Amino acid sequence: MATNPHSKIILQKHLKEMLKNPEPGFSVGLDNDDNIYLWNVMIVGPPDTLYEGGFFKAQLQFPTEYPMKPPKMKFLCEMWHPNVSKDGDVCISILHEPGEDSYGYEKASERWLPVHSVESILHSVISLLADPNTESPANVDAAKDFRDNFLEFKKRVKECVRKSQECID
Repeated sequence: MATNPHSKIILQKHLKEMLKNPEPGFSVGLDNDDNIYLWNVMIVGPPDTLYEGGFFKAQLQFPTEYPMKPPKMKFLCEMWHPNVSKDGDVCISILHEPGEDSYGYEKASERWLPVHSVESILHSVISLLADPNTESPANVDAAKDFRDNFLEFKKRVKECVRKSQECID
């Protein structure tokens, strides 16, 4: 992997600051000390949501073009949510490539901008857990359950929360 020294310095600075001043709701660390581009994330299920009590492992994969291009985020544990694909990929506007949306769904201002930080990404994902966007689902079945069969949706989320508690290292 070709490295961009600028992105490496920015990511090292972000990581150092986040480890020094942790925020409630999530924690971060490197998957491997030799790779600043792959971060492990633990998101705590937000209080007063269906995800409360969960500990959801995820990874952020940063491109060498960061911060000009967004990272990709993937949950490593089972997640039942309209905006998380069945493979765990997080679908949220600020993680979409900068520029105009070819489908006309998102404004350019809602998409990735280099001013976004790791903190802003994680806060957006936590907010998304509390308030799913069913208009643009990555998991159509979860979106359908959320809209049409909320009891089933709630049951599936509760199962994910339980499993997330079991897979903590």
